[in-house]
Amino acid sequence: MPKQGYAEQVSKNELMLSGLKNNAGKLSRRGIDEAFISQYETDHKATIALNNEQERLKAELKLKTSELEALLEKVKAANSEATKLVKMDIPQEQWKEFGITASK
Repeated sequence: MPKQGYAEQVSKNELMLSGLKNNAGKLSRRGIDEAFISQYETDHKATIALNNEQERLKAELKLKTSELEALLEKVKAANSEATKLVKMDIPQEQWKEFGITASK
């Protein structure tokens, strides 16, 4: 995870790109030419797209996690009910077959 937040990095990159474009003539002798600026801008746009995709995936993950937790609660309740019924009707010696290790 970067030390700066993504939004802060995006903002800084946008400012840098703006400054580079406005001063391209002065910086060209240092290697900041049209190709450099173009590649920088392409990479910057790609980071924004990837960040957006990551945020979408985070939201999807939260939704799936919520679905999983709800279903696990349902399964836990069924397991609890089944355990009670097994303990009532099945001899303790056979409980291990059902994964029950506790005593009465």
